Amino acid sequence: MTPPPPSRLPFFVYGTLRPGQANHPLVEGRTAPPRPAVLPGALLYAGPGYPYAVAAPAAEPVTDTVHGELLDVLPDQYDTVLAVLDRLEDHVPGARGNLYERLALRVICDGLRCDAWVYLAGEGPARTLRASGRIIPGGDWVRTQRSHRPYRRS
Repeated sequence: MTPPPPSRLPFFVYGTLRPGQANHPLVEGRTAPPRPAVLPGALLYAGPGYPYAVAAPAAEPVTDTVHGELLDVLPDQYDTVLAVLDRLEDHVPGARGNLYERLALRVICDGLRCDAWVYLAGEGPARTLRASGRIIPGGDWVRTQRSHRPYRRS
């Protein structure tokens, strides 16, 4: 018997896939307009040019949230976007050692909870980040990027 196809959930993006960021062109024109959303119970860590969201261990509930956008993929683009994002995030379903794991998690958008695909740091990167990573205060990578841009005179 063939397993059912994965749910066609929206994607919660919090880093380079957000509007105005380096990888947003990969999804631009393939989604409905992005909507602000948050992922509760997770921390955002700085990475080498991109962030990692890490779920709080069950024994240590986190009250922080990760800020991002919810992307509803256009139906005729879904399979393509899913493949592009899995490749970008170095995620192979069912494989061990993924850089990011794609998980169906609850996010909050427009004041409502909804399920979405979220790429969280894989087991190895998450362990390293918890031990020695730098947490992004406030959980908003884009805002942090704006605050670190050098001042230019016009």
